[in-house]
Amino acid sequence: MTEVEVLQLLVSPAHRLAGRPSDGPSPGPSDERVTRVEVRSGLGLVGDRYYARPAHRNAAVTIMAAENLPAGADLRHTRRNILLRGVDIDACVGATISLDCGTGPLVFAVKRPARPCAWMDVTMGPGAQRALRGRGGVRCIPLSDGVLTLGPATFRIVAGADAAS
Repeated sequence: MTEVEVLQLLVSPAHRLAGRPSDGPSPGPSDERVTRVEVRSGLGLVGDRYYARPAHRNAAVTIMAAENLPAGADLRHTRRNILLRGVDIDACVGATISLDCGTGPLVFAVKRPARPCAWMDVTMGPGAQRALRGRGGVRCIPLSDGVLTLGPATFRIVAGADAAS
């Protein structure tokens, strides 16, 4: 088990980074970060744009390591859902992980990398897409129901990628 910190949670009801990056983000709330989010097995984060969407059931939740973000950037810039400090989440592709904020463990299957796109150069600045290659976070499927909150949490690899270490 590893002690981590959930720094930010983002639940976005609308897909604001659609179309051409040169057109800029679509209008929406100035801050979609929340302090608490409900997670549903196989469906995602309640209230998020990808919740229960068939095309995104294998990637309904995205997790990113804070250590990979440039100074001044946050989840509003990356459109990832969960920002963790204290774990190399990008090394967990193929693993099943557990994250417990004190409300009980939530289990996620880490399916694939969340590759940065051209929008990163718009939201964070030129060169961000290239700088985040291989460090853009991961796309997951929630395997259990529960609640995530900001603050200290325990992280554990349940199966797969380095489960023995």
